Amino acid sequence: MTLWFVFALMTVAAIFAVLWPLGRNGRAQDQGSEVAVYKDQLAEIERDLAADLIPAADAEAARVEISRRLLAAAASEPAMAPKSNLKWRRAAAVLALAGLPLVAIGIYMPLGSPRLQDFPLAQRERGSGSGVAQSLENLVVQVQQHLEKNPTDGRGWNVLAPVLERLGRFDDAVRAYRNSLTYNGESAERRSDLGEAISAAAGGVVTVEAKAEFERAQALNADDPKANYFLGLAAEQDGRKGDAATIWRALLVKAPADAPWRALVQSSLARVGGGTMPALSDETIAASKDMAEGDRNAMVRGMVDRLATRLKQNGDDVDGWLRLVRAYLVMGERDKAMGASADARQAVASDAERLRQLNEGLRTLGLGG
Repeated sequence: MTLWFVFALMTVAAIFAVLWPLGRNGRAQDQGSEVAVYKDQLAEIERDLAADLIPAADAEAARVEISRRLLAAAASEPAMAPKSNLKWRRAAAVLALAGLPLVAIGIYMPLGSPRLQDFPLAQRERGSGSGVAQSLENLVVQVQQHLEKNPTDGRGWNVLAPVLERLGRFDDAVRAYRNSLTYNGESAERRSDLGEAISAAAGGVVTVEAKAEFERAQALNADDPKANYFLGLAAEQDGRKGDAATIWRALLVKAPADAPWRALVQSSLARVGGGTMPALSDETIAASKDMAEGDRNAMVRGMVDRLATRLKQNGDDVDGWLRLVRAYLVMGERDKAMGASADARQAVASDAERLRQLNEGLRTLGLGG
């Protein structure tokens, strides 16, 4: 009610500001005209003559001159429109003052909802989420209409496919990705996206068809992370956990420290029991491929221990500390990873730049703070 009262006062103030001049007498407007000035001068001459301030001859000459100017000024002023009756103008002002709110209320009542209560915050947030989904659906309809007229527009299929996948329309997404490949050409990323959509349509199972797409993507780019991850997932689903672990270990070794999918691969590796990882170099991976699992694990354990010993002797190597912490995390030894991160911070505490780099790296590994 307070808000409506304030709005009413503002409306009344605005109406008065506009209509107030309509209710005023027009006399003040005449006071600044030339005619009024000359009339005042004639009256002033009469007063001076009565007070013997000027001779009669001078007064007469001045009176004649001012009268001439008065006539000229009166003739040169534009004819004024007939003055409206003051009573009618004031009546119009009152009518506008009362009529404008009534008209506004008359329009609002059939269109508005004055009794509608405010929505709680949770309902508004749900409404916002449904609005986002609706906007995506509208986008899909618009792009589909465009593609019906321009079916060879590869860019349009490229835009449509991931939106369909986000909306859970996986079969439609598969068709869109296929068209994207047809009209945009081959790429590892497009093949991987198609394989992911096929797997999603199958309820998360890497089917033979999906696996074929990931293998094509890997042939185009051996380091494609999505293709390698899903090929490891296919091996796990086939019961070949050792092969899955090998694929995911290699993927983690080559992964950038800030790769957004690193945590997913690490958790997948832990799920198949592949807790150990050649954590240091590609040469190590190549040398360990022909080893038995136990020998490979022992070799990796020895390398991690040697790295930890070296860093305790010389702790300036920020990259080395990050490799050590990452190795412990992948091996499932989080306590050791926490201990190594604490030792690392202590070792580089005197160097602000190294400490900043270390903290950023640890945050990407999930050990920030």
